[in-house]
Amino acid sequence: MARPREFDEDSVVAAARDRFWDAGYAATSLSDLTSATGLGRASLYGAFGDKHALYLRIFDDYIAGAVRSVHDDLAGDDQGALERIRTHLLENARASAGNPRGCLLARGTAELAGRDDDVAARSTQAHEDLALEYANAVRAAQRAGDVDPTADAATLGRLLLMIHRGTEALGRGGMSEAPLRATVEAALTALP
Repeated sequence: MARPREFDEDSVVAAARDRFWDAGYAATSLSDLTSATGLGRASLYGAFGDKHALYLRIFDDYIAGAVRSVHDDLAGDDQGALERIRTHLLENARASAGNPRGCLLARGTAELAGRDDDVAARSTQAHEDLALEYANAVRAAQRAGDVDPTADAATLGRLLLMIHRGTEALGRGGMSEAPLRATVEAALTALP
């Protein structure tokens, strides 16, 4: 009979996530993970598999939360869809300004997608899902008459995702909130 776990799995995953998020995958050693989580090597491997499997679990959880958050921010009636897009992107600019931690999806993609097929596949799917959320919001704004109904919603969705990701990258690099917000406003003004 297997012994019951003597630790809170969510707390352990959160501690490991924070370590990966702060240092990156390559710079996080097994010793770092055991120190951060308070688990021994055998317990960590027994519960989560190897370092890569633990990272993928964390990456998957983060992606699911990120997509859900964007969906929740953008969901609603057609009327107000453009304003929800604006509010969402401006809030992202505020949260991103001077935030050296940035986004775990962006960090993992930049560090690993070029050499880790598992991360690359997850990253690609996450970005497709996020672009679809933006495209759906654009379609709602088109139905409300706030965006040109002949514009390609999928292309505009990818554009909004690029604004979102670019804002995060510039904020991580130290850009302050005012220029990030101004850029978001300029991009939204340019929508057809």
